[in-house]
Amino acid sequence: MQLSWVTVPTPLPSGPMRFGVTGRGVAAASYLCDTPVPECVDERRADAVRARVGEYFAGSRRELELPIDWSLAAGPHLAVLRCLTATVGWGRTITYGELAARSGVFTGPSEPGVPARTVGQMMGANPLPLLVPCHRVVAADGLGGFGGAWHGVETKRWLLTLEGVLPPTLDWSGPAA
Repeated sequence: MQLSWVTVPTPLPSGPMRFGVTGRGVAAASYLCDTPVPECVDERRADAVRARVGEYFAGSRRELELPIDWSLAAGPHLAVLRCLTATVGWGRTITYGELAARSGVFTGPSEPGVPARTVGQMMGANPLPLLVPCHRVVAADGLGGFGGAWHGVETKRWLLTLEGVLPPTLDWSGPAA
């Protein structure tokens, strides 16, 4: 699979995002843009990604409606990601444990909390953040994690504020409601 990348400015604490595109759709996304990557030369694809992501961050688009290339996920991980995408829309959240149960992947006996922790690890390995809205998956007792970088939880908080799940703080830098 050959990826080329589209960099999109965002108001997120993490800065711009990158989206890896193939002939089938968006296959990867990243909140970190600190390494050189091959830029997308297909202006039609690049413009579609930039426009839709920009509209999302402006608060005028609730679904990105970009084609997804699922080739970087497989097996139970893919099933959980597809379940999340299909069932947890804008302005909604689900706990790790609820997503584990809803996905149908964890059907056998297991130790308490293992399915929820496994889903947490799957969200951390989500190749398509934002398109597959792992920011909408929260812990039973709070926000939960969101990547290991310094901006992880703040980025999750920002996205959930944009979607109306959390109230804006005094320093909110998002679009006017």
